[in-house]
Amino acid sequence: MPVKRAGEQHIAVFGESGSGKTVMISSFYGATQESQYLQKSLFHVVPDDIGQGNRLHKNYLGMKNSAQPPGITRFAATSYSFKIKLKDGVAARQRRPSPVEALRLVWHDYPGEWFEENVNGPEAQRKVDTFRSLLGSDVALLLVDGQRLLDNSGEEEKYLKSLLTNFRNGLLSLKDDLLDGGEPLSVFPRIWIIALSKSDLLPNLDVFKFRDLLIEKACDDIDELRKVLAGLVEDDEALSVGEDFVLFSSAKFDGDKIEVTKRVGLELILPLSVMLPFERYARWAQARQIRGKVVQNLLNGTEALAAVLIESEGDLPGPLGFLLNRFDRNQVKDAAKLASDAAKLAGDKLRDINSEARAKQDNLKATLSGFRMDLDKGEKEQTLLRSRR
Repeated sequence: MPVKRAGEQHIAVFGESGSGKTVMISSFYGATQESQYLQKSLFHVVPDDIGQGNRLHKNYLGMKNSAQPPGITRFAATSYSFKIKLKDGVAARQRRPSPVEALRLVWHDYPGEWFEENVNGPEAQRKVDTFRSLLGSDVALLLVDGQRLLDNSGEEEKYLKSLLTNFRNGLLSLKDDLLDGGEPLSVFPRIWIIALSKSDLLPNLDVFKFRDLLIEKACDDIDELRKVLAGLVEDDEALSVGEDFVLFSSAKFDGDKIEVTKRVGLELILPLSVMLPFERYARWAQARQIRGKVVQNLLNGTEALAAVLIESEGDLPGPLGFLLNRFDRNQVKDAAKLASDAAKLAGDKLRDINSEARAKQDNLKATLSGFRMDLDKGEKEQTLLRSRR
């Protein structure tokens, strides 16, 4: 698997057929093309595949102008790659070369049918190959369908047990094909967020109530899923399953009207993919002193983001890959602490960094600190709940 560049983040999205994955990515991308967004944002979201971007935009415009949602896709394993192209600022032209060349988001959409139905022959191999392609993702979203929860009101455990059992069994069926010689994977999604899609259907359910519902109705099933995922990875201490929760709504669907401006949580997709792994990996590396391939994978790029955020606070060590290749434990520890210090930025300090960066037109630092602030805002609005482990 090729090494990711600093600033390139991958997110894997899992959900049953009809759970809203296509609507979500269409709404996310379409909103970034609106004039209001472009005027206030410090960056452009540019698809690597223009035709693919146009199809997503067409889906969005169909919802906005004709109340026509995208059709349900079956067995469509699609990856969407977007460059987060920063607007040129004065600081960008004057500053020294950045440790982060560009920001990029790669969204992997995994077909829900592969967890719901048995497949054989070439389709079975495509299932394995597709899963391998998303192993480099930092974050995985497991979607809980708000419509299915509503349909099973009072007996939510029936739906949740079915969802989590299918997902767990689907992973078990892949295990032998994924583990080469039975060796656990050092590269694997380490943060598994449980996300409520179509949250507009359950307006009284904030993220705390969503978490409580899952714990009350499906605690054992989440624990079994965690055990299966732990059985796939090297150093399962650096693994978070069902500890983070988020609410998503791609639009408000009201009869023959779709209000695309009434979204929930989609503005968190970029901060979740870029800054959540950054802060979590730094914390894990400092607390556990993880060694070998795992620490290299976790901290690859993390130091570069830290360098952007706190570069004015002192000289930074060289590229983390160089330090790790030397296997100097003290320098690895210093690099982990550096990243951890940057990840802990919060409150007034974070706002000051963001304001100063905006004033200097340092759009990279302003964007990264803004993403970090967005996570805090999501928690304040009870749309996001992050693990403290």
